[in-house]
Amino acid sequence: MLYKIIDVTRSLNRSQRYPGDPAPKLEIFSSLAAGDPCNMAQLTTVLHVGTHADAPVHMLRTGADIGRLPLDPFIGACEVVEISERVITGQVVDTCFPQQCERVLVKSGGKAYFDRTGAEEAAFLGVKLVGTDALSVGGPSDEIGPHRALLGEGVCILENLDLSKVEPGRYFLFAPPVKIDGADGAPVRAVLLDGSLFWSK
Repeated sequence: MLYKIIDVTRSLNRSQRYPGDPAPKLEIFSSLAAGDPCNMAQLTTVLHVGTHADAPVHMLRTGADIGRLPLDPFIGACEVVEISERVITGQVVDTCFPQQCERVLVKSGGKAYFDRTGAEEAAFLGVKLVGTDALSVGGPSDEIGPHRALLGEGVCILENLDLSKVEPGRYFLFAPPVKIDGADGAPVRAVLLDGSLFWSK
């Protein structure tokens, strides 16, 4: 194998939730142990828990739902950057974000969040996707503004990544959201490929 697969996904039903969101519920309604022909369960959850993608309609009245988003932003070369500042301003983006990189994942131990200037600057740089290991790209002082600044410019958002075992650097990201027509977000199984990739038809 010419590359290493790194799972950067947090569990949908066991990871920390955004304050105020209901807890996911996994309920078994068919069990082999009970004599049923198979094991089956039903999942009830908000869509913004665990590692997930936000759709524009999450924050924009006329935004696209997750089922209509292109997959390209979620698949391709990316850069993991480590940021120690608590607030990611436009100046922090200019300092820490690599030039001409379409996908940037922010590693901060879940502590850093964007303000509006940071989100606007990321969009201005031409980034297709911003990912974070925090519960949200927005912070306590402004949750909505950074979302709208990114989603309004067509920048896709990944939240609640697990980057704890990932060193800063360049990787190949594979993190397409589950296709749910009409939804404002969706879970993803996010992985990073570290090493050489060779594709053939």
